[in-house]
Amino acid sequence: MYWIGYDIGSSSIKVALVEAKTGKVKDVVQEPKKEMPIDSINIGWGEQNPDLWWKYACLATQQIISKNSIDKNTIKGIGISYQMHGLVVVDKSQNVLRPSIIWCDSRAVDIGEQLFQNSGKSKCVDHLLNSPGNFTLSKLKWVKDNEPDTFAKIDKFMLPGDFLAMKLTGSCVTTPSGLSEGIMWDFNENKVASWLLEDAGIDPASVPEIRPSFSEQGVVNKQGAAESGLPDGIPVMYRAGDQPNNALALNVMEPGEIAATGGTSGVVYAISGQKKTQEHTRINSFAHVNHSKEDTRIGKLLCINGTGIQYSWVRSELSKGIGYDVMNQQAESVPIGSDGLHILPFGNGAERMLNNINKGSRMLNINFNVHKASHIYRAALEGIAFSFVYGMEILKNDGVDITSIKAGNDNLFRAGVFSKTIATLSNSKIDIVETTGAVGAARAAAYASGEFNSIGEATATDKVQQTYEPDASAEKYQEAYQSWKNNLNEYIHN
Repeated sequence: MYWIGYDIGSSSIKVALVEAKTGKVKDVVQEPKKEMPIDSINIGWGEQNPDLWWKYACLATQQIISKNSIDKNTIKGIGISYQMHGLVVVDKSQNVLRPSIIWCDSRAVDIGEQLFQNSGKSKCVDHLLNSPGNFTLSKLKWVKDNEPDTFAKIDKFMLPGDFLAMKLTGSCVTTPSGLSEGIMWDFNENKVASWLLEDAGIDPASVPEIRPSFSEQGVVNKQGAAESGLPDGIPVMYRAGDQPNNALALNVMEPGEIAATGGTSGVVYAISGQKKTQEHTRINSFAHVNHSKEDTRIGKLLCINGTGIQYSWVRSELSKGIGYDVMNQQAESVPIGSDGLHILPFGNGAERMLNNINKGSRMLNINFNVHKASHIYRAALEGIAFSFVYGMEILKNDGVDITSIKAGNDNLFRAGVFSKTIATLSNSKIDIVETTGAVGAARAAAYASGEFNSIGEATATDKVQQTYEPDASAEKYQEAYQSWKNNLNEYIHN
């Protein structure tokens, strides 16, 4: 018997099969093989056709069943992970009314700021733990203000994962975690922030039915079964946005635990037991998948735009295309601090962590008689690592007591310089674990059904591939970090 998990990204759809009794990964399939298109009609816009997500989810489902020669009736249920902050709107017949405005679309920034002012900054921070920002509700108000004919036809609005579940089950359902990532959940009242929706001119009746992240959220109907290749009647038992789900996949569930990722951008997602924030402009606070009225579990998300993309740029433009492994080895040969060379990796748009400053990257203190390509590689890795540590200081200032860090096995965390720098400066060990969002979603569904007693039990077959401990040369790391931070302060204030 198996559980199936979906991960709806903006580049592809991943589908995973895990064994019901053990949680072991049977297979993972990705569709399409090339990235899905993102339409950008205007600068700063990003849209996708939700029907593409459904098309590739169905294709990948059929492939994974066929490839592994399994009887579809051995699949017990479904978990869903999805790209956060997107907006999908449907009419009463569940027809999609317009393309999804996805996470990277920035058209609603001014609308979010207006809502923040009009609804009251203190009230928003106290009740939402955030400003409305450029999130799902603000995007919906943009539709109201700019596409009134479309808005008039809306029956329900939803997040990308809600849409996939709707296609499978025919039911419009969402979760408190999902509503919190759209900045629509009142943590004090433990319900939809109807007051904010009303301030935005949105009828609270357009919010889908709300069910817990770990619960039955509908069963696959005959149409969903016919199109996907799944058996009808099996339940959707879990859904969450990609960053909360990534944390779950790494068994990051309790206060002080951190899940980190280092892809094109970098994310630090920390669990807190406190329903408060004083850093709402630099980080975002969401209901983690195990948050409840009785047990506070807030996921504090810090995103750094200029991380993996910077190291990729160094490789493609400055290293003559040598592999990352070679770059990492050469970086190891350079002393801590890169002989004074510093790189500020903030060259991929406005950095929320820096209060939305967008001044581009900086390479500082280069000496043509001293510094070689290997220095640039190390300075690049150190600069990204220093930005992670700087972000963790913001999280600590917001009440997070860091106890452990877990990360997936991506390019940046495979670089010893990068991981050792973070481990030493944060004084925390880093465990590198091989897992994926789709696998995590499948296991979460199994847990929700009672197959496992805890997420730790569901993920027990995952092996820690590598552990980085704090280095004995902490003083040298601190000296290099302080010098880098001095450069950063000049960058911020000049």
